[in-house]
Amino acid sequence: MESNQSKPDLLCNLESSQRTMYPYVTGTSVVAFKYKDGILMAADREVTFRSLRHLDDLVLYDNMWDDGTSLGPKEVDSYLNPVMYTRRNNFNPLWNSFVLGGVKNGQKYLGLFSMIGVNFEDNHVATGFGNHLAPILHDEWNENLTFEEGVKLLKKCMSVLQYRGQSSVINKLQIAKISEEGITISQPYSLKTFWGFSAFENPTLGAEGSW
Repeated sequence: MESNQSKPDLLCNLESSQRTMYPYVTGTSVVAFKYKDGILMAADREVTFRSLRHLDDLVLYDNMWDDGTSLGPKEVDSYLNPVMYTRRNNFNPLWNSFVLGGVKNGQKYLGLFSMIGVNFEDNHVATGFGNHLAPILHDEWNENLTFEEGVKLLKKCMSVLQYRGQSSVINKLQIAKISEEGITISQPYSLKTFWGFSAFENPTLGAEGSW
C-alpha cells in the first residue's frame, strides 16, 4: 500500500537555489595605475548597466551624518572587502571584479576586488582581458608619470586590447582622472586603429592544428 505522506523531492528545486541570476556588469576591461598626481583609469563601454546600489547606499549614509568628514578609498576598501568575501562564502558572489582608486590627504590608493573575495593593493591593476597587459605596464609604468604620459600609456594598453580581442572589446572607451581635486571622466571616444595589416587578413595562415 502506497503511503499518503509526501515523498521528499530528491531533485534540486531550481526556484529555491538560484544564485546571482542578475550580476552587476560595468565593463569588460579596466586598466588603472597610479601617476604623479593621483590615479588614472581606462575602461571600455561594451557592457554597462545597473547602478552600484551598495556603494550608492554607502555614500548616502555617509552624507546623512553631515559631520564634516567623508569616506576615502581606505574606508570604501574596508566596506567592499567583507561584502565580496561574505557573498563568496554564501555561494552568491557579485559576478564582478572591482577596481577602486582614490586620493585622500596626499595618499594614493589603488586596489582590486575579485568576485571570490580576493583583494589587494598595487601600483597598477587590470580586469578582464586587460590582465594580460602586465608586461607593458611593468616595462613602461612609473609613479612619476605626468597626466599626458599616463593617458598615452592607457591608450597604448587599450589599443592592444582592441587589436588582440576585437571580438570582445568594443572600440569605445572612457578615461577617468582621480586626484585631490576630485574626479574627471572623459566623454566616450574611439581609438584610431588600422586593420590593413596582412596578418589580419588571414590570421590562421601557417597555423598548426585543427583550428
